[in-house]
Amino acid sequence: MAFLPTEPLQILEPQPPAHGRNDLRRSLVGLSRDDLKQVLAEAGLEPFRARQLWQWIYWHGVTDFSLMTNIAKKTREQLAERFVIDRPAIVTEQRSVDGTRKWLLRFADGNEAETVNIPEEDRGSVCVSSQVGCTLTCSFCHTGTQPLVRNLSPAEIVGQFMVARDSYGEWPTPTADATRMLSNIVMMGMGEPLYNFDNVVAALKIAMDDQGIALSRRRITLSTSGVVPMIPKVGEALDVNLAVSLHAVTDEVRDMLVPINKKWPIAELLKACADYPGARNSRRITFEYAMLKGINDSDADARELVRLLTPIHAKVNLIPFNPWPGAPYECSSNNRIHRFAEIVNDGGLSAPVRTPRGRDIQAACGQLKSASLRGRREKVVTPE
Repeated sequence: MAFLPTEPLQILEPQPPAHGRNDLRRSLVGLSRDDLKQVLAEAGLEPFRARQLWQWIYWHGVTDFSLMTNIAKKTREQLAERFVIDRPAIVTEQRSVDGTRKWLLRFADGNEAETVNIPEEDRGSVCVSSQVGCTLTCSFCHTGTQPLVRNLSPAEIVGQFMVARDSYGEWPTPTADATRMLSNIVMMGMGEPLYNFDNVVAALKIAMDDQGIALSRRRITLSTSGVVPMIPKVGEALDVNLAVSLHAVTDEVRDMLVPINKKWPIAELLKACADYPGARNSRRITFEYAMLKGINDSDADARELVRLLTPIHAKVNLIPFNPWPGAPYECSSNNRIHRFAEIVNDGGLSAPVRTPRGRDIQAACGQLKSASLRGRREKVVTPE
């Protein structure tokens, strides 16, 4: 992967949107191949145009029909009259001293969500949001203090990765992983992806299509707080890497940190993880564990974590707690974190300590939030 140098902290001015909010033309972003063919057919255009458009939209990153040089000029004019190729609008783009970039993105209805790219020596991971706000109320997570406003559409989900590619000028799609600055998608942004399952699946299938963005399923990780009935469905529909926000080794503590545990406790969650397709081959399930001072960081907690996860082909990501305004927790000390990691590693599990990235722009794990609010008369159905 092309390594990105660190940059001075800065906030860039947003670019104007490609078209106004009152533009009634339909966006072609986020449609499946079959839906794209149908939409074009309804407009009186040949089905084979769908393949051409797909490559221009997702391989070349083009937003202007006039640049599609293998399509006749008259057809390009017809397309421009009826359709647009849009992105979420950038409200702010922030750049951390460590190279992390964060975008606050605004969607057509005015709601907003955050997206982050974390550059590392061997990858660039774009942390993508699935909801505006969150269904859950995890007490250590800043997003959890924002009620769910709504789910994001496939176009809004895949559009976040496309905005990141625009920012780095990474079009057309690089043909070799080693040359990609943006090589991975992690569904670890705002929201619970498994409570927006259909839209997340549709967006990730677009990202994995080899005629477009062309990310391997091994380059995509979906993180869940533990929606147990949906975990097998991820394996069936996507078979991407699975990450689980565990954060505790007893139901008593996890009930406090991750309230969904009251519905699906640790034993049920680990059973679903053990049955996940990725747990039965060379890929390991990642268990995320935020290090909270005096809450979940004792030697006994570390030994119990080893006992719980040894039957599963697992890896543990130890995450130093990233503070946010009003947070009720403190980060464990460096000595405590490394002692915890030593016990877990000695127990036979890989337990790297994640280096916090983007803290200076509130872009680190657990720090994302937007100011969007649900309207008084709007109803949001909490999925079960």
